[in-house]
Amino acid sequence: MKKKKDNLLLAREELLNEIEEIKQSLATAHSHFDTACDPDLVDSCIYEVNAIQYRYKYLLKEIRKVESLTKSRA
Repeated sequence: MKKKKDNLLLAREELLNEIEEIKQSLATAHSHFDTACDPDLVDSCIYEVNAIQYRYKYLLKEIRKVESLTKSRA
């Protein structure tokens, strides 16, 4: 039982770290978008921002799952 809880806490920490990385990636992508001049580059930046936002959304769902499992085992 303790091992499962330790694994959940480790998974939660990894997800939180990845969420922080995604936030920085999103800020960088927005910065690239703000400075893009070429229409193709603007399109590329839009796709990049959208992809990062979908990844962020996925990670938020995963962290909610892990946190609900952590609370149910407490």
